Parts: sequence; C-alpha cells; structure tokens
Amino acid sequence: MYKWYVVQVLSTHEKKAKKALEEHLVVKGMADQIEQVLLPTENVSEVKKGQQHVVEKRLWPGYLLVKMNLNDESWQYVKNTNGVIDFLGGDKPVPLTDTEVNDILKDLEDKKQKVTQKHKFDIGDKVKITDGVFVNFIGTVTEVFHDKGRLSVLVSIFGRDTRVDDLEFAQVEEITDDAEGT
Repeated sequence: MYKWYVVQVLSTHEKKAKKALEEHLVVKGMADQIEQVLLPTENVSEVKKGQQHVVEKRLWPGYLLVKMNLNDESWQYVKNTNGVIDFLGGDKPVPLTDTEVNDILKDLEDKKQKVTQKHKFDIGDKVKITDGVFVNFIGTVTEVFHDKGRLSVLVSIFGRDTRVDDLEFAQVEEITDDAEGT
C-alpha cells in the first residue's frame, strides 16, 4: 500500500535528488514501488532593481515527499540515491497520516493558484530604513506599491514628520516594538 514519507536530502540539492529518484525508477525496477516524488514549492514575487520577478521557492528546504510502498528494496533504493540523506524517522520511518497528507496537498494546490509576496509590508507597519540618505531612521509605512516593490515611509526629522517616497523593499526592514527601543 502506498504511503507518503518525508525524505531528508542535501539542502539546495532537492531538485537533483528528485530527478535522480525519478530517473532510475524503471531501470532499477522500482516503478511499481514508488508512485510519486514531490518537491513542495511556491511562486514568490520579488522585486530586484525595480523589476518584478516571480521565482519558485522551496517550502521545506532539505526535504522531499515520496509516495511509495515501503519495503526493504524500496527503502534501500531511496536511501542510496545521490543527494538523499535519510528518511525522517531513520531506520523506522513513519508515514504521514492521511490528514497530514490532505492538508499538505491542499496547501500546495492553494499556493499554485497564487503568487506570494516576498515582502509583506502593510500601511502602519514600523520599519527601519537600512539604505540611502535616511539610513537608520525609523518610520511608519504610509503607502505600499507591491507591483513596483516600493513604499513610502513617514519619519520624524527634527520633530517634524517627513515623508520619504520611493524606497525599495530591500531598503527597509520591519521592526517590532521590542526592537524599537534598542
């Protein structure tokens, strides 16, 4: 019976490990033991140098999901594949529950339908400017332009509120109330 297992792989080598697992299924006689290899990803919108790019990001770096019939042969096949470190659970891997699998697959389907913003700034957020003329100033976000990767911030200069426009997302970092006092 096919069950889903979590397999730990070398970080940044997830695609290579997935490809290696899939390429040798037929040659090694594992096509009837391993049904699917899944690399959970999402599409993320990033803005670099004023240009918006959508890139595929791994949800769980260093892990793959494998739907397989676990037996000694299939276990050895997966463990001996280049890039694979081990099954989550070691010598006694435990399959994911049906509820966990359903939640993961539903979440992945939802993420395929939309593009996630890398930076999630909202109006009213406290930010610290990390680059440019106003470096180290703390202010409040007044406008956000996700499509351009830019925002406007209200900072206090000599006791007067001053609006700083056209800051790139990379030029600010969100701060919490705890970090503001430091």
